[in-house]
Amino acid sequence: MLINSFYKFIANRLSPAGANARLTILIYHRVLLEQDLLFHHEVTCASFNEQMLRLKAVFNVLSLFDAVERLKAGTLPARAACITFDDGYADNATNAALILQRHGLTATFFIATDYLNGGRMFNDTVIESIRRCPLARLDLTCLGLGKHDLSTPAKKVGAASQILSQIKYFSFEAREEISANIAKLAVSGKLPDNLMMTTDQLKGLREAGMEIGGHTARHPILAKLGVDEVKQEILAGKQFLEDALGVPIRLFAYPNGKPGIDFLPEQANIVREVGFAAAVTTQSGAASQAGDPYQLPRFTPWRPNVAYFIPELLINLRNSRRAI
Repeated sequence: MLINSFYKFIANRLSPAGANARLTILIYHRVLLEQDLLFHHEVTCASFNEQMLRLKAVFNVLSLFDAVERLKAGTLPARAACITFDDGYADNATNAALILQRHGLTATFFIATDYLNGGRMFNDTVIESIRRCPLARLDLTCLGLGKHDLSTPAKKVGAASQILSQIKYFSFEAREEISANIAKLAVSGKLPDNLMMTTDQLKGLREAGMEIGGHTARHPILAKLGVDEVKQEILAGKQFLEDALGVPIRLFAYPNGKPGIDFLPEQANIVREVGFAAAVTTQSGAASQAGDPYQLPRFTPWRPNVAYFIPELLINLRNSRRAI
């Protein structure tokens, strides 16, 4: 297609080969069978498939470990890109991996290990509680979280977002306790226990040629923890994955991932000291040889119209060059 030739021309200028290369690292969490209002920011199988079609038509997609090694060495190809997923959702194995394989692409999956095999992250407890709540108005004043209108699907989206923003930066223990209490107040039945991967699905990803990375054990906000707790969280996740898969775990993703907010610069040193080769953040941008391999930026366009997917990646590349 003529438009792809134009995009490649622009990308070659913004992300040339060699020492001046820029590495685009995409970040995803879930790939849903169909659109879900409560997960409106997540891609569906159809949209992810279309994004991958467009990505491989313009960019040179590499495994993250290889790309980072080549970035350090100054040997990246032009228009280099990688695909990553955070947390360890089951649909990564059942939906995303199949689409990636269809297109001959690889990705790195960062796993919060304590939630495998039937676990559920606090944010999903909140979201699924709100989804299933039969009440038009949910009173959470006893938890210090106010009252929430749930009378329409759109109101439920707003309520879930507001609650999560209130408790996101609580301690791990407080988040778990509050989300469990929200579930008790909102619903009478059980919440889903199949949102996250099983160990068998994790092994299947690895056997399919995907790379697995560390994402701590419990997905805490590392900036809220002491040095010993940070090291324990990072090592626990790394050891679980290495024991399960029988391979070294070389890459790490910071939970939530905003530098200076979700993790501290000195904690990047801990990631290096425990044996990871590189780590990714959620700071937007594109990586360069001059950047810190333990604070690699990531970016994924979130506009629902897939026509904007490649243009937004190019804008991100342009902005990353201006920031230097």
